[in-house]
Amino acid sequence: MKMKSLLSTASLALSIAAFSASAQAQIALGHLEDRSGGTSDVGTPYGQAVADTFAWVNKNGGVGGKQLNVDTNDYGYQVPKAIALYKKWSAPDSKVAAIMGWGTADTEALTGFLAQDKIPDMSGSYAAALTDPEGISGKAKPAPYNFFYGPSYSDSLRAMLIWAAEDWKAKGKSGKPKFVHMGANHPYPNAPKAAGEAMAQELGFEVLPPLVFALAPGDYSAQCLSLKSSGANYAYLGNTAASNISVMKACKTAGAEVQFLGNVWGMDENAAKTAGDAANGVIFPLRTAVSWGGDAPGMKTVMEISKMSDPTGKVYRPVHYIAAVCSALYMKEAIDWAAKNGGATGENVRKGFYQKKDWVPAGMEGVCNPSTWTDKDHRGTLKVDLYRTKISGATDGDLNDLMAKGTIKLEKVKTVELPRKPELLGW
Repeated sequence: MKMKSLLSTASLALSIAAFSASAQAQIALGHLEDRSGGTSDVGTPYGQAVADTFAWVNKNGGVGGKQLNVDTNDYGYQVPKAIALYKKWSAPDSKVAAIMGWGTADTEALTGFLAQDKIPDMSGSYAAALTDPEGISGKAKPAPYNFFYGPSYSDSLRAMLIWAAEDWKAKGKSGKPKFVHMGANHPYPNAPKAAGEAMAQELGFEVLPPLVFALAPGDYSAQCLSLKSSGANYAYLGNTAASNISVMKACKTAGAEVQFLGNVWGMDENAAKTAGDAANGVIFPLRTAVSWGGDAPGMKTVMEISKMSDPTGKVYRPVHYIAAVCSALYMKEAIDWAAKNGGATGENVRKGFYQKKDWVPAGMEGVCNPSTWTDKDHRGTLKVDLYRTKISGATDGDLNDLMAKGTIKLEKVKTVELPRKPELLGW
């Protein structure tokens, strides 16, 4: 009995040691997502993709033999909740290697803390203020630990205005085209406002006073009547898809003939289905080289990742899902480099983002657009692919069927490669 007891004690000790080793053999990450707040319409598919991607990474061996321990939280798009979660993630005894972030207001609120604590944040905010790691532009505070995948809101709007100026000429219109910025009075829609209006003036547009509408869906008939009476030709919609749908429907009813320009969160396949013909013709930037089911080798990887939450493989994933897969896999490879070069600390993960040029995550060829980050410039790409929604019939029914039949189409209209001007860094 004594020997048995000793063996039991030894087994218990080994089990505890194994458990401790297992607990230690993890890399902690924080994940901030919005599934219930003002941007949940687009935050839900994005957050699901981040969760699916890291689950898929763990299923395939983790990073350097270690599992990713991802603490996912729905913060409802509320800055105080994001700050509270950050305090937990930055505590010395539970410090994470990196964060997958979300909104502009909370990301900008955390920027100084991230730098102080040396924790990289791959955000869902594409505010240009997050692209200047040293603050040398004087347009924004230093943001050395902030990253995002895709063109900034400002660069996307610049690209759409270049297209709009060409569109105006191609249609043989005379005089100055009129441009108006629309959106909530909030850091996210306001992020590209100054840059867009400056670019519009440079291109010869008449810039009209901005029109404000809330991030939530609502009755925006008054804004549409103002839009119609202003004679605006091109209008930037700075909000997410749900509130933009309200505007597009109201403006169609009001008979406002304006070309809408959406931001990356302002239009997607679900929005096109809900808005129907009111969404026909909207121009918006696509962050990835293809959309769901597109002809690219990397789409096979996306499909496998999608099965982590949809084993049937039948759920249609909107553009935000695929962009999030790219974002999470860039983070995964930065962590992988860190793990092999001193350990998966935040400081090393940041260095991991600087190791490659024109970088596409493994297995994502033809899906993620090549990106390059340096310690002087966090504009990962200045290439902007512009697409147009085309609605050719009733949009009732299953989204898979509507996309397969071509009732809803996302048509590529132009790629704009913006010059990497130092004076445009940070705004």
